[in-house]
Amino acid sequence: MASILLLTSSPRPRSLSTQIAVELAERLCTPAPAGKLVHRDLAANPLPHMEGGFATGIHKSAEALNAAESAAIGLSNELVAELLAADTLVIGTAFINFNITSNLKSWIDHIGRAGKTFRYTATGPEGLAKGKKAYIVLASGGVYSEGPAAALDHATPYLKAVLGFIGITDVEVIRIEGVNRGPDGAANAVTAARTQIARIAA
Repeated sequence: MASILLLTSSPRPRSLSTQIAVELAERLCTPAPAGKLVHRDLAANPLPHMEGGFATGIHKSAEALNAAESAAIGLSNELVAELLAADTLVIGTAFINFNITSNLKSWIDHIGRAGKTFRYTATGPEGLAKGKKAYIVLASGGVYSEGPAAALDHATPYLKAVLGFIGITDVEVIRIEGVNRGPDGAANAVTAARTQIARIAA
């Protein structure tokens, strides 16, 4: 049974990254009727930013946690379990000030847990979320995959680095870029993204 975790994070009501990420996740689910799709909308239901209860709680045993720490760690444990249970991860994010949305960064802070999604070994860190495929759906007003603005894309290398650190190295990027380039910019970007999705789902 296929299990897909879909994360959407754009605050825009008609977000192209959300639209395409949802389409991709649904296409991936279609061949497997018994598959499971978990959608966590980080924009509609934002996670709390890392705070004191979380920062102190991750270093304590469950028995030693106070109420605030227990709540913070409980949420983190839930998010980690969702991630580890998934075979495929679909991440949709807008390109905000050359990087990912802050609510997606909060999700990363919650799931980046030593002993849960990675561990330290004598030879260095080892990811514990191996064997998964990840798709990054990234929407941007300009073109950042190539050309003079490519150096400003901090979202793609950051997400690949984070996913790789927890063991997810099979990552494909679907770009919806140049949406602010004239009246046909968004239409052309969506067409290109859907063409890529069709290839993935085939």
